[in-house]
Amino acid sequence: MNDITQGLAEAARLVVTRDPDLVNISLLSLRVTLTALVIASAIAIPLGTMLAIQRFRFRRTVIAVLNALMGLPPVVVGLVVYVMLSRAGPLGVLGLLFTPSAMIIAQVIIITPLIASVTHQAMRDLWAEYHDLLISMNTTKAQRIATLMWDGRRTLLTATLAGFGRAIGEVGAIMIVGGNIDNATRVLTTAIALETGKGNFALALGLGFVLIGLAIVVNLAIHALSRTEREGRW
Repeated sequence: MNDITQGLAEAARLVVTRDPDLVNISLLSLRVTLTALVIASAIAIPLGTMLAIQRFRFRRTVIAVLNALMGLPPVVVGLVVYVMLSRAGPLGVLGLLFTPSAMIIAQVIIITPLIASVTHQAMRDLWAEYHDLLISMNTTKAQRIATLMWDGRRTLLTATLAGFGRAIGEVGAIMIVGGNIDNATRVLTTAIALETGKGNFALALGLGFVLIGLAIVVNLAIHALSRTEREGRW
């Protein structure tokens, strides 16, 4: 209990004094996570919607694999990305290893199946409701996808927030491909792991509380901007 109290006090001190290291680490955490979220959503949402309305051979297999990838171990993703981006790897010439770009790539791989799977589940139910109407209107496949995405936008917001939650708390893959380099690739989760390993539990807890607060603020901001709780609407 004493460690938690000290952690809260440390978190308050870091925020009130606007600790430069905390600001830099927090901004990098947000930049990496939000960039990965935008890229993953751009891939996963149309993919999940397409799987809901399109019938093709091995569709069930694709959906099963996508659902299985939701539980993809982040450290395995980090290892694969590390091998691909290392000097001996096929993408080593790009020089992305131990950079924020490598961290973004790892997070995109981790959260894309999650967002796509949640999107598919939501769009499948919506497609069952809209199927006859959209077919009778002789709409194109692109129009059907766009219609479902627009009408189910609040459910899709939930899917993206689920991806954000997983990405912002990721540490294993980020540590492997980013290297936890001070003033370069150190984010909140890797800083927490570092301070815990050093036995500085108060600072680690303080950073943890800042991370939780940051996640809550971003979620509230997204909900406010998207107006998901307008008066008279749930």
